[in-house]
Amino acid sequence: MFPVRTHPGHDDAPASPATPSAGGPGPHKRLNLLLSYAGWDPEPWIDTLPRLLEPMGVHALRAASGLEATQVIRLNPVHIAVVDLGLPLESDAPASEGGPRLLEILRRLDQPPPTVVVKSARTQRDEARLLGAALRAGAFAVIDRPRSSGDIELMLDVLRRCLHRFYSGRWPEPS
Repeated sequence: MFPVRTHPGHDDAPASPATPSAGGPGPHKRLNLLLSYAGWDPEPWIDTLPRLLEPMGVHALRAASGLEATQVIRLNPVHIAVVDLGLPLESDAPASEGGPRLLEILRRLDQPPPTVVVKSARTQRDEARLLGAALRAGAFAVIDRPRSSGDIELMLDVLRRCLHRFYSGRWPEPS
């Protein structure tokens, strides 16, 4: 469902959370994907994933903080959410509880989207606490932060399985 292909020269400007989608993902967009990202890598998967998925109609809505993600959710329907547990609450704050709080916000929506949680390797105690929070929030999958092309393929596979399970392999209906 999510074949890996790239388009050289493709302009992949981040979506602005202040710009709502008019009644849905737009005429050529079939699915809104919330991508939260804690900003820990100078060449992140967060730039690669939208380039791979956009030709298939997936619109990436990016958020670099819990506050930004909340604004994106208010202004756009979210069909699948990728939540980085290292997300800061505010953009200028150090990594904190933004990821777990975002999971809670998504869980409380009238129609909560399926959620893929991205975690970093931490101490076993931190990891157990964060995994517990993700599971309590109903996460579909928990994966390590993508660092290689194999990790990107894993993320694409998880998103494909998520689409199949929650949308019967079909694109969601426009909101």
